[in-house]
Amino acid sequence: MITNNQTLGGVGRAFHHQKALITFVTGGDPTLETTKALLPAMEQAGADLIEIGIPFSDPVAEGVIIQDANERALKNGTTTDKIFDLVKEVRTEVTVPLVFLSYLNPIYTYGSEKFMQRCAQCGVEGLIIPDLPFEEKAELSAICEAYGVELISLIAPTSHQRIKQIAKVAEGFIYCVSSMGVTGIRRQIETNLKEMLLSAKEVSNIPCAVGFGIATPEQARDMARLSDGAIVGSAIVNIIAEQGESCVPDVCDYIRRMKAGVNQANKDLKET
Repeated sequence: MITNNQTLGGVGRAFHHQKALITFVTGGDPTLETTKALLPAMEQAGADLIEIGIPFSDPVAEGVIIQDANERALKNGTTTDKIFDLVKEVRTEVTVPLVFLSYLNPIYTYGSEKFMQRCAQCGVEGLIIPDLPFEEKAELSAICEAYGVELISLIAPTSHQRIKQIAKVAEGFIYCVSSMGVTGIRRQIETNLKEMLLSAKEVSNIPCAVGFGIATPEQARDMARLSDGAIVGSAIVNIIAEQGESCVPDVCDYIRRMKAGVNQANKDLKET
């Protein structure tokens, strides 16, 4: 959550005086038209920031649910260019920050500078790259900075002493990975997130949001109490897989329930 004495960047708008709900959708799953309908509807349902996944054939950090979404999107002819065009078209209807989630290969194949330039042109304010090691971040950070795209860092249970190093130079928000392994729906999150978050906050006031495994309003509430926001992805993608092109109402109903959980954390904060 960003307070008055902090700089409010593009991605940081999501955390202005509130705990944020961050939602995820794979671009082009099951169709580009469905994604186009989903983005403004997700904001209206309560999403404070939306991640859009660039489909890739080998998404190593993803569980089966999002892997299958990538396959569906690629099979229907979704390309990076088509996603850029879609986002540019719908950006006038969406006011919350938009962030791409992409692996390195699609960015390098497209051309790093061209990719960031198109992000800027279509109003994408941040970028998450799960397979970009922190030590190699400099390869892209200068290009991102040139085009005003915030390169969002991840910390994980295995980051340990590197958490402070990562937090010192983080932009937008820190994506706090709740559990070891790949993305997916989890019944319980047992990682000592409080210790991870305290370590990051010792060196930076940047917002920290928790993702990987959050699927219920109660989990969203609990993660938002601990951190500055909750990230939900696989549970949304699972609804899309089940409902197909008619998924928008069910996705929005689900987001409203998850937002209620985050709002409870906001209420609790105001009462303390």
